[in-house]
Amino acid sequence: MSSPAFPPPNGMSSFWRTQTGDLDNHRSTSALPNECDIVIVGAGYSGAALVTHILSKCVDRVPSILVLEARQLCSGATGRNGGHLKPDSYYAISRLAKEYGIEAAAEVANFESANVEAVADFIREEEVDCDFVLTRAVDVQFSTQHQNRVEAGYKSLLAKGVEATKHTYCAPQEFAERLSGVKGAKGCFSYTAGHLWPYKLIHHMFRKAIANGVNLQTNTPVRTISSTRDENGFWTITTERGVVKTKKLVMATNAHTAALLPEYEGKIVPYRAICSRITTPGAAPLLTNSYALRFNDWDFDYLIPRPDGSIIVGGARQAYIRHLEDWYGNADDSKVIERARHYFDGYMQRHFRGWENSGAQVDDVWTGSSHASVKFQVVLVFLCARGMADVVLGNKEFNDAGIPRLFQESKERLGDSRNRILELYQEPLKDFQSKL
Repeated sequence: MSSPAFPPPNGMSSFWRTQTGDLDNHRSTSALPNECDIVIVGAGYSGAALVTHILSKCVDRVPSILVLEARQLCSGATGRNGGHLKPDSYYAISRLAKEYGIEAAAEVANFESANVEAVADFIREEEVDCDFVLTRAVDVQFSTQHQNRVEAGYKSLLAKGVEATKHTYCAPQEFAERLSGVKGAKGCFSYTAGHLWPYKLIHHMFRKAIANGVNLQTNTPVRTISSTRDENGFWTITTERGVVKTKKLVMATNAHTAALLPEYEGKIVPYRAICSRITTPGAAPLLTNSYALRFNDWDFDYLIPRPDGSIIVGGARQAYIRHLEDWYGNADDSKVIERARHYFDGYMQRHFRGWENSGAQVDDVWTGSSHASVKFQVVLVFLCARGMADVVLGNKEFNDAGIPRLFQESKERLGDSRNRILELYQEPLKDFQSKL
């Protein structure tokens, strides 16, 4: 399991995993079943949301479901992210509109906004204890030129009637710093978003799933998957603890997908990112919004204020992005990105008005591994999982499952030879042009 595409045996700690639940190393049965109806590889947000929706749609008969997790529950990207529940209603959407047309772009934007509402409704109805806060996201630009370009895309979407964009506020540039509270802000947008403790949400989902018969097997790395079905229509999944056969296999493996399905090599590429927790010795200055601080097209940080007064901040791309070996094609979340370790020191004092004498300091810093996929990432897991549950159960075809058309796997997407992620970073990577 030493390949960089596989998760290392032990990832480094993160704040979200400081309060792990009793399912962290759970095994529903001492041995693996020989066969089951559905196998899901991965016990993060995707796996949790999928089993949640499958169970909600099975009234008469619940299929046998096995979830295989290489490490602990929610120990991958979901357990290491920034805690955001944040839609995009204008930024990347305007680029999608230029490439795919306004109808397809609007479909994605509205789906993103609907995802926030759906997750908020689920947490409320289930009374999930996960520190969920529904708030406003504030996106700040530090360059007038950048703000003008982004604002032009935003106005174009408004003019074309994109519903989600109508609920996004663009502040007059002269008021950006005062309204956002961010020093040097040249422009800002705000819209409804949320933030939460991701591990606790996933733990809740799996607790309910297990109570309804789902078999969760943590610390069970999958080594290989058969390249074809056998004569009886079964896929063969080989793990370190035995072999399982299934007719329905779902990969919820994020950055590690190509390690098991080589056809995705170069299409789903792992990359490392860094996140931190900042605390103050006394009461923290009031901060109620979540933020994105955009320095240019490729460099941005993101943060949320936690109910306990601490701040979760991620990003730091300017500190390491020029060194491909630090992040691109690298799935090692067992150690921090050293070049960025001290990036967050003094962060709140540098960027936020009223924090100059707060004494804010870094309490924790960690690395996580996500993925870059062809053209864009499908990050809106909850509603994607709802649609895919119908597909897995055979209730609907993808086109009728309520998932944006741009998210569908296609020969065109897999055949796209462009490296979109390296193209995004071509300015800081100009010394590596031969790799583009």
